[in-house]
Amino acid sequence: MRIALIAHDTRKELMIQFCTAYVRILSQHELVATGTTGKVVHAATGLPVRCLYPGARGGSEQVSSMIACGEVDMLLFFRDPVGARPTEPSAVTLLRLCDMHTIPVATNIATAEVLIHGLERGDLAWIDLQRGRK
Repeated sequence: MRIALIAHDTRKELMIQFCTAYVRILSQHELVATGTTGKVVHAATGLPVRCLYPGARGGSEQVSSMIACGEVDMLLFFRDPVGARPTEPSAVTLLRLCDMHTIPVATNIATAEVLIHGLERGDLAWIDLQRGRK
């Protein structure tokens, strides 16, 4: 399963902690991330992460395009709903695309943990079936 990671600047440390805590589960999947998020997650965990452009330079648009093209199966987007800067990725387009393409999405640590535990238990196997994979 391909999991996309995005974190606003104030949530990058939280993303690192999350990925460190769930490194065993995440290591079994393909990770793609906006540039800075991917670099800090890789540096902290050693997980292989395909890094796109930084969010402010088009990385979130790259993730949006991947979602629209069926190339992302889950999105973990740790966003700062209060202090996000104008240059940081906007949730509106990403969430709309996830809804349109039935992509499980977490915007905070609580929902991310629910998704990661569901992934570990096999509760999200329907995604592979829906995408025509075994």
